[in-house]
Amino acid sequence: MALDPELLSRIQFAFVVSFHILFPTFTIGLASYIAVLETLWGWTKRDLYIELSQFWTKIFAVSFAMGVVSGIVMTYQFGTNWSRLSDASAPIIGPLLGYEVLSAFFLEATFLGILLFGRNRVSPGLHIASAYVVALGTLLSAFWILSANSWMQTPAGAEFRDGRFYPVDWIAAIFNPSFPYRFAHMVTACYLTTAFAVVGASAWAIRNKRFPEHSHKAFAMGLGLIAILAPAQLVIGDLHGLNTLRHQPAKIAAMEGHWETQQGAPLLLFAIPDQAAERNRLELAIPKLGSLILTHDSMGEVAGLRDWPPEERPPVTIVFFAFRLMVGLGLLMIFVGLAGLWLRWRGRLYDTDWFLRLCVWCTPIGFVAILAGWFVTEIGRQPWTIYGQLHRSDSLSPSLTGAQVLGSLLIYVAAYCVIFGTGIYYLIRIARRGPTVGEPAPAGATARRPLSGADLPLDEGEAS
Repeated sequence: MALDPELLSRIQFAFVVSFHILFPTFTIGLASYIAVLETLWGWTKRDLYIELSQFWTKIFAVSFAMGVVSGIVMTYQFGTNWSRLSDASAPIIGPLLGYEVLSAFFLEATFLGILLFGRNRVSPGLHIASAYVVALGTLLSAFWILSANSWMQTPAGAEFRDGRFYPVDWIAAIFNPSFPYRFAHMVTACYLTTAFAVVGASAWAIRNKRFPEHSHKAFAMGLGLIAILAPAQLVIGDLHGLNTLRHQPAKIAAMEGHWETQQGAPLLLFAIPDQAAERNRLELAIPKLGSLILTHDSMGEVAGLRDWPPEERPPVTIVFFAFRLMVGLGLLMIFVGLAGLWLRWRGRLYDTDWFLRLCVWCTPIGFVAILAGWFVTEIGRQPWTIYGQLHRSDSLSPSLTGAQVLGSLLIYVAAYCVIFGTGIYYLIRIARRGPTVGEPAPAGATARRPLSGADLPLDEGEAS
């Protein structure tokens, strides 16, 4: 059987980018959390905050390093596998990615050094400021990367001539139609991912009676953020979906599993799409709710996939189920946030075992939701690399063979399993070790008082 270089290149890129995206999404939220902890320490001089900051900074540093390594590998593929895409989009994508390196990555890398090694070498104020600069750098990185990716989803501010895209309006290109919604949706997802990682690690420590003061504080902080951001993400996601309906209706049709254009479209809770037969099997639907959500009118018209030629339809099954996985995990996040508020109000936040177990099991759901959402976004764009303008068959590197791609894919898989498997194992070891308690405080901090049982009622009283 002949090896298809296009399909294998897509699989290879999907594998690399899926692995890479886990680390930046975690570090974007973690950088802001560290900045908050540093600020609370500067304000209260409580060693608890600085010890939590030092603990999560170690995890941030390892995650940042793995994100850099996997990101470099990902960029190589633009030249090796997708050189015609790189050549066609270079006048737009090249500067945007260049701005990301110059304005974000250098900023992060420089001030991360101060954050990691400057604790007793610079003033407390400068050290706190370095945490904010690192957080700003991660957000700037997300800004430029999402601007470039959003331009590929909804190209604007450029004209296509002689096989290349040329900028005619940089503001329109950077702030393309889908960018504001995707940026807000992604950054919120990053914060939720980090919050669930913090909450899960803290719940594990509470259940194992380790570092009670630290774990209680981190647990309450994380759940407070989830209670705010998870419902907000539902609203942001709805706005993002309406924007996608306007600019990428075929993607919405695949997400919703609609084959026929219809008024009063149902919301499919479950179905098994059959792309060959252009129909769904085993449908479970709520009448008219699909139109109400998408058009805010119960009898609004929603386009079906049959409005497009078969060769211009995205792969329906993956998009359909990935979208439901993302939404389902989002609803679970809302439940966890609201349940945390309820238990906090009842004064049972730290001793409700079923909730602590749930939080431990929910530790990775932010990462899973982000991957599911990324699959919806990227697979739903198919068969285009630049939506509606550049087909993926016109983006592949010439003279590329399936054997070459398969060989490099196997090398990537083996290398990632060894290198990043070791890195993740080390992250788990750091998490299990927990924060270092009782070390000499840095300049400007109060002396560390011994932990006592009086700490726990104080935190419980604050929580209730």
